[in-house]
Amino acid sequence: MLIDHVTLRTADLEGTKVFLEDLLGLTVGARPDFGFPGYWLYDEGEPVVHLIPGAGATVGRDAETIDHVGFRLQGYQAFRKKLDDAATAYSTMDLPELGERRLFVRTPGGILLELVFREDAKIN
Repeated sequence: MLIDHVTLRTADLEGTKVFLEDLLGLTVGARPDFGFPGYWLYDEGEPVVHLIPGAGATVGRDAETIDHVGFRLQGYQAFRKKLDDAATAYSTMDLPELGERRLFVRTPGGILLELVFREDAKIN
């Protein structure tokens, strides 16, 4: 089984679209006319992130909600440099027992994204 896509509800629809285009290289593509605004963002011809407008209300930690979304990427060092050059705040987590390095960033609306890298797992 594979996850087909993730839908992010955001109060900053345009800002989140631009952020994900810049951060992950996603591109806006075809989207059915649902009668409300939004975007489908594509990677390699597939719509992997759907963006829809939201009120921006915070969700209490006791509510059922998705905590974060993870993306598998390549090029850990280059990605860190990209974040540094853009002055984008992030945190790191190295998991040598899994052969993984992770970067955590937040969208303009505060959604947590986990960026997982395997090919650069050698931790210096």
